[in-house]
Amino acid sequence: MKNIFIFLLMTFIFTACGEDCYNAPQTVAFKFVNSDDENLITNGTLTTYSVKDENQVGVQLTKTSDDMVILEKVGAYNGTKKYIFQSNVKAFDFSIQSSEFKGGCDGYQINKLTFTGIGIDVTDEKGYYKIILQ
Repeated sequence: MKNIFIFLLMTFIFTACGEDCYNAPQTVAFKFVNSDDENLITNGTLTTYSVKDENQVGVQLTKTSDDMVILEKVGAYNGTKKYIFQSNVKAFDFSIQSSEFKGGCDGYQINKLTFTGIGIDVTDEKGYYKIILQ
């Protein structure tokens, strides 16, 4: 009985040592402004918008209290994926390049966002991308 108890205790210790952890990719947030730096959602110019990936699958979007748009669950893959943003103001393409996280936990990290489109200007602000739609 004592041997069974020791065996079960050792089994529990060795299986409990490895903590499962996952690093989700960082948040991708867009702030849409005009050339006067006015937020286009706040001023009512940008009323409808959507994002689809290269397979025409819609990306879940969340509007924040300060009228920015967060792209949910993007970047959890190895490689580059193309997306299209469509709205009542303008459409543009962008791609997200991601890779596996090289740390103690499993996960992915976003390495690069590339924007293409006529009449847009993008700046990488701290924590979000400011997109100027002309």
